[in-house]
Amino acid sequence: MIPIRCMSCGKPISAYFKEYQQRIADGEASKAIFEDMKIKRYCCRRMFISHVETWE
Repeated sequence: MIPIRCMSCGKPISAYFKEYQQRIADGEASKAIFEDMKIKRYCCRRMFISHVETWE
């Protein structure tokens, strides 16, 4: 489960996670996805890139 907010800045990020996963599965580049979703902070991007799903 992805955290609801970024651990560093507190911006809500969980609303973008499902779209991010679908677009990564379709083969898009992470940078293009973040720019399209207007996620500019490195701390928020880190939350998506470093997330490991541990719950099935």
